[in-house]
Amino acid sequence: MTELGSVTWPPAPIKTERLVLRESEARDRAAFIELLASPEVHTYLGGPRPRDELEREMPAVPERWPGSFVVDLDGAMIGQILLRRATGHSRPTAAGKADLGYLFLPRAWGFGYAAEACAAALDWFDGVLPGEPVVLTTQTANVGSMRLATKLGFTEVERFQAWNAEQWLGQRSPVTPSA
Repeated sequence: MTELGSVTWPPAPIKTERLVLRESEARDRAAFIELLASPEVHTYLGGPRPRDELEREMPAVPERWPGSFVVDLDGAMIGQILLRRATGHSRPTAAGKADLGYLFLPRAWGFGYAAEACAAALDWFDGVLPGEPVVLTTQTANVGSMRLATKLGFTEVERFQAWNAEQWLGQRSPVTPSA
């Protein structure tokens, strides 16, 4: 896993009370297209991509790269968790740190799945790269994402303007292993 360091990828599936975080499979292609073409999902992300473009360009097994977890509920993809190095981040505070991102299908909103999946991904991250901070960026207008960031332990580092909107950059302090 070059972007996050010398981490073996993919890890064994991560199981929570209700979800499984796993590597993507061919059966996830339709859900990825739905996720990336959804106007609701992309309200705060610059807008959706055209479905026909996604149908043409999406590989048979989408998003199969280190740091990309499919969030699976009862055998079906409901979202994606991303952990990647923020190498090209516009904010110096974030550059080079691990960056947490997440997308969930609208039908999965409001059930606590994002909090459960993100917490599991962060626990995994803390186990494989202990002591590393994680950052998260969201629009301040995205109230749900702001609430989730706080719930996950992110604290505000700064606010800035980008993509014609106020952005919030939070950081989660590194979790160090106990002796």
